[in-house]
Amino acid sequence: MPQLTDDSATDDSATDDSATDDRECGAGTWMTPEEYGASRAAVWTAAVVLVTDTDGRILLQSVDYRADRMLPGGAIDAGEAPSAAAARELREELGVDGRYPRGLAVDWIPADTPGFPPEMRFPGEILHVYDGGTWTPDRIDAVRLPAQEITGIHFAEPADLPALMDPGDARRALSALRARINGSGAALLEDGRPTAPTALDRLGVLRARRIPQRGAWQGGPVPAQRPVHDLSGWLFAPDGRVLLLIARATGAAHLPPPAAATATGSAPLGYRHGEEGAHARVAGRLTGLPPATDPAYARLLATPEQVRELSDWGPAGEDELTAVHAARTRLGLPAPARTPLTELPEEGLRW
Repeated sequence: MPQLTDDSATDDSATDDSATDDRECGAGTWMTPEEYGASRAAVWTAAVVLVTDTDGRILLQSVDYRADRMLPGGAIDAGEAPSAAAARELREELGVDGRYPRGLAVDWIPADTPGFPPEMRFPGEILHVYDGGTWTPDRIDAVRLPAQEITGIHFAEPADLPALMDPGDARRALSALRARINGSGAALLEDGRPTAPTALDRLGVLRARRIPQRGAWQGGPVPAQRPVHDLSGWLFAPDGRVLLLIARATGAAHLPPPAAATATGSAPLGYRHGEEGAHARVAGRLTGLPPATDPAYARLLATPEQVRELSDWGPAGEDELTAVHAARTRLGLPAPARTPLTELPEEGLRW
């Protein structure tokens, strides 16, 4: 083993002096606590809550200090946890008590965002979006507005948000709603845009108004004397999810026609009444998906609950969902867990 000579031996006192000199000269990366604190970026923090009604519309509130509408919420106080701020803000603004532990999104809002007066010296903001869940009519009726600041609330179609809100607020709300439907955890956003877009984000789902099908649900085949306006299928993959079509041009979600895939065990499921005729449904088990022939549509797998949340079916949507799960059980398929919607390959596949 090589031995150190006297010349190569270390001098502890010399090392200490050198380190002291480096600190005094500002060399290297060492900083005083004051210098380090001054080097850190300062931003505002806020928390808002995304609430939907049973029709999938988003709760917005009007305020007395700006023209556009907002999600309920506001600034986080010094030393306050974001989720605690969300609960406090809804209690102060809507008179509703609750806890909102589930985050849907965290957004970084840049300092040069338009709309902030220069004298405000807006430093940028980190904004937390929490899941307020779905509110029933009784809970909505329990809302009590304060004497000032909040002038009203209403529920808006997701596609109408850009017309009602500040552009960044609308992007953030839609991204948070897609994250909730997707079920993949909180989305990380930069100025309302996901840093890792999901299939729902890439396809711009919910940017167009949902097609309403609000007629009462009737089980079984369509009566012979009633005209059929359209026929679509609940087509189940082996994991219990179903095939869903997304129009690339609009982001609109559609159940596919039965001929869109190869299925076995297909049987009438039920229908909805419509002015132009019945909207009929069948249910069957997918055995294969042919190569895509229509580039206008993307093909995804979704849980039945996700399909319902992307649709405007009114109160009868729950009745249809019950019939869907009964058909899944009849086909011997499992109840699917909520997982991110999966885009299927254009070349098709078989099960």
